[in-house]
Amino acid sequence: MLEFLPQDIRDGLDAARKREASRKSRLRVQVGEAVFPVIRCWHDGFALDAALTPHLRGLVDVYDGSRHIFQCLIVASLVENGDLVCDFKRMTLVSDHAPLDYERDENAPVALLPRA
Repeated sequence: MLEFLPQDIRDGLDAARKREASRKSRLRVQVGEAVFPVIRCWHDGFALDAALTPHLRGLVDVYDGSRHIFQCLIVASLVENGDLVCDFKRMTLVSDHAPLDYERDENAPVALLPRA
């Protein structure tokens, strides 16, 4: 249906779609000091605006607002319809505490009470 519209109207609709998608999404990718908004995300990749983002490869941090949620190792990125589509090899969730190196007993006390 869009093929019947003039090219300038199609370009305007595409720009409005990208602007709306980047405004709705709180996800952003940070590479060093540079920050790029995520347009859409799926289980093994995400898409960024190709006009704003350089060709990415390597380890990047993904944030939801100001909260660091995971790190991704980008192995491939290509441009499709004005979007930079990035596929990643691994995604590691970020935790706010260190992992335990022992098994925690489920019947262990939560805290110790001092003697009165």
